[in-house]
Amino acid sequence: MPIKHKLNWAALLVGAAAATALVPASASSHREAPFLTKMPKVDGTDFFMFRSYAPGRQDYVTLIADYIPFQDPFGGPNFYQFDENALYEIHIDNNGDGKEEITFQLRFKNTSKRTALNIGGKQVPIPLINSSTISGVNPASLNVRETYTIDMVKGDRRSGTRTRLAGTNGATEFDKPVDNIGEKAFGGPNGYEAYANQHIYDINIPGCGTGRVFVGQRKEPFYIAVGQIFDLFNLNPLGPEAGANRNDLEGKNVSAIALEIPIACLTTPGEPVIGGYTTASVRQGRLVNPAPGSGINNASKEGGPWTQVSRVGMPLVNEVVIGLDDKDRFNSSKPKDDAQFINYVTNPVLPAVVETLFPSAKAPTNFPRTDLVTVFLKGLPGVNQPKNVVASEMMRLNTSIAPTAQSAQNPLGVAGGDNAGFPNGRRPADDTVDLSLRVAMGALCVLTGANDILGVGCKPGDAPAGGLKLTDGVRKTATDYKAVFPYLNTPIPGNLGSAGTQAASQARVR
Repeated sequence: MPIKHKLNWAALLVGAAAATALVPASASSHREAPFLTKMPKVDGTDFFMFRSYAPGRQDYVTLIADYIPFQDPFGGPNFYQFDENALYEIHIDNNGDGKEEITFQLRFKNTSKRTALNIGGKQVPIPLINSSTISGVNPASLNVRETYTIDMVKGDRRSGTRTRLAGTNGATEFDKPVDNIGEKAFGGPNGYEAYANQHIYDINIPGCGTGRVFVGQRKEPFYIAVGQIFDLFNLNPLGPEAGANRNDLEGKNVSAIALEIPIACLTTPGEPVIGGYTTASVRQGRLVNPAPGSGINNASKEGGPWTQVSRVGMPLVNEVVIGLDDKDRFNSSKPKDDAQFINYVTNPVLPAVVETLFPSAKAPTNFPRTDLVTVFLKGLPGVNQPKNVVASEMMRLNTSIAPTAQSAQNPLGVAGGDNAGFPNGRRPADDTVDLSLRVAMGALCVLTGANDILGVGCKPGDAPAGGLKLTDGVRKTATDYKAVFPYLNTPIPGNLGSAGTQAASQARVR
């Protein structure tokens, strides 16, 4: 797709594809819908999609789906295992039709080793997830082995052609590292990352090439002043962009599914733009065992068709765009059916809420908000809009745009002149909160000018606050994250779980 002169004006867009009518009101998609508050193991929190920027990996796309929000590092004795009765998926739309053409499906299995100690002549099972220090893949000291499989489905996610992916050694079952229990459990402050890195696997993709996968706990990558935002936006939205407020997720971990896939495996000829999103599904039926026997897998029986209960593409959508009564319905929906939610985009509520709290920040007056329809449901022409796009909500990435090296990345992405960043995909450091807030208040209407050179159907007079550098006062940069796959930082160890010790240890647990 030609991008030269179009990207010049696109670089002016202050978060142009930031999630449309979004203003930050929660930590991305953490606990965003009533039903998911009851099922945290299948609660998708964030979705990242970007061309890999580690040296020598520019021909790959990294896909990261984060689940299980707000993890306290000291989450023993069970810590945070994926749900073995759930189906976790990453979907790719490579022709713009709002439907998945490729899906990566992961299923998990947790197996107890029934480790026991001789207590007074009797073998008694231990109450912990490990019996001593842990090193290597599946050591004897690990009491519960977590494994997973990966299926690649081409076509419809349920009826398409299915292939079980294997490692370069032929194995089709991969080990997930146990969570970061603490420094003593892994032999010192650097022990966990050395252990976790042994769980990065090369995987063969038939007829295409070799990719990589890592599944495991990571330090929460999203950053936001969520406490102050929930308190009726109790901060200065025109203050400093960094350092003014506390990142309330700094002391939390999350569970990540990270895939690195060759670009050629994801795109279709003549169309470099791909769309992506993640979902989680559970079985329709659950029978709770009133008297579970011995074992870790028999507290319930589950069956019936898969039912989707979680969906994450662009950040902050279900929190602050979708109405409260429709949040569970959005989570169960597919992008091809997003016309049912169009009023939330064309007539957004939250810009009016911001104006109520800060009268000087006047909400845009152009209804319907065609500027938001463009950036939110289609992607920007010449940047990340597919040729034959069908309006639908998902993350979109133009794979023909080269990645930006870690040291040169701008957290404002396209708006900061860094065309490899948000809204052209999303990298860990991209400041989606600030960008989303600015676009919600009409940044695109201001930048399109009186002649609407961007063709978004509004003009500067429609958005009095569209030129303001609105912010939550929290920002990170790419150098705050790992420089190589899986890019997200080492999780905070359980013995350093309190807020007072996290800051002091941040550099060495990264």
